[in-house]
Amino acid sequence: MSTGALLLSRERDPPKPVADYFKTQTTHADEIAAQAQASAGLATAGFRTSKYRPDEWHKSNYDKYYKAFADRDIAERLRHESKQLANTTEAITQRTQADVTKKLGERMHDITFWKSELNREIDDVIAETDLLLAQKKRLENALYATEIPYKISLDNLESRERRQGVDLVRDEPEVELVKEVEIIKSVQDLLRRTLEQTINQIRNNRDAKQNLEMDWSDKKEALEIDDKCARLNNQSTDIEYHPNTGQWQEFSSTPETWAQYSHDNIVRAEQERMASINLRALIDNVISDTSTDMHEQCNTVDTAMAKRLEELNDAKAKLENHLQKTLQEIASQEKNIAMLKQAIADKRPPMQVAQTRLHHRTARPNVELCRDPAAERLLTEVTEITESIEALQRKLENAEASLKDLMDTRMTLEKEIAVKSNSIFIDKEKVCQVRTRYPSMMKLTGYQ
Repeated sequence: MSTGALLLSRERDPPKPVADYFKTQTTHADEIAAQAQASAGLATAGFRTSKYRPDEWHKSNYDKYYKAFADRDIAERLRHESKQLANTTEAITQRTQADVTKKLGERMHDITFWKSELNREIDDVIAETDLLLAQKKRLENALYATEIPYKISLDNLESRERRQGVDLVRDEPEVELVKEVEIIKSVQDLLRRTLEQTINQIRNNRDAKQNLEMDWSDKKEALEIDDKCARLNNQSTDIEYHPNTGQWQEFSSTPETWAQYSHDNIVRAEQERMASINLRALIDNVISDTSTDMHEQCNTVDTAMAKRLEELNDAKAKLENHLQKTLQEIASQEKNIAMLKQAIADKRPPMQVAQTRLHHRTARPNVELCRDPAAERLLTEVTEITESIEALQRKLENAEASLKDLMDTRMTLEKEIAVKSNSIFIDKEKVCQVRTRYPSMMKLTGYQ
């Protein structure tokens, strides 16, 4: 029997059997007694042959004593070990449960951190998307505002096609108007491309926001679950057995992949947000540049139109001045023609007188028909008058031709003045007046 067993049972070992004592203390008297018993057994033969010996009786009792003692000792040791095991497992269980509660708290802290980061990024993406939507509205307004200048430019070109004669010229205003149409078309193309890029970026922002919100929602749900788990204790009423939960679930993430997932979502959202910020700056530059180009070209066209109107008015004034002088010259020439006709008419009587004199003097008789100075002078007079009439007639013809030219010039000048008046009306009333409807810079920049 070991010392430990003695301490546990607090009992002494059972005494040795009597048979062992007899075996160690045999005497002669014992032998005689044994022989007597043997003789007695022979004498009592037939009564009972299967009786136990005393040593067997003692051994049997001892075995039962020892078996009871051993069973009690084992049971007591088992009770002691069970109590120690129960205390140990209770301490381990409480320590493990406390550690799990602590780990749940740490996990909740991590979830709260990433949830806060996700929420901050969601707010930033929402704010950035709102700013980009405002820029999109500006782009749409700016694109819509280009329709009026485009129609104005086309209307100006169409109106100026109704100019007449030599005024239907490819002048500086027409060159600048064609350039204005090209600029507006290029501006519209650029604004449409930028608007399409903006729509795509808004879609990317919303996709990134949706990913963040789904991640945030999952973390909110996980935080609620872990908070519920952290509040559970041994006295909770809603605890029960759940078989098959003490193993890893399929497709579960690791702490590293879990944190990396949220990190990647935030990084992608930040990238989209930075792309959105850069796009907003690009939109500002595009709208500023396009509106400036259109406004400057508008001013260039207006300047060219003003210069052209000045030229037209100057040309018209000069034509009217020449027409006035031509009319005066026509009047003078008509008077001159009348004077020439009168002069020619005035030569008829002198011619008749001279010719009559010559005719009468041809009737002089004989030698009296002399070429005297009077006759010579009469002949000279007739010649002079004839030459005068011829000279006057030529001058009259020249005057009449000049008058005809003057009349033609008058008609040409009047037609040209009408052409200039038509051109001035078109450029002033049909072009410049329409151009006063050109949108302001506020509209071109999309703020109205």
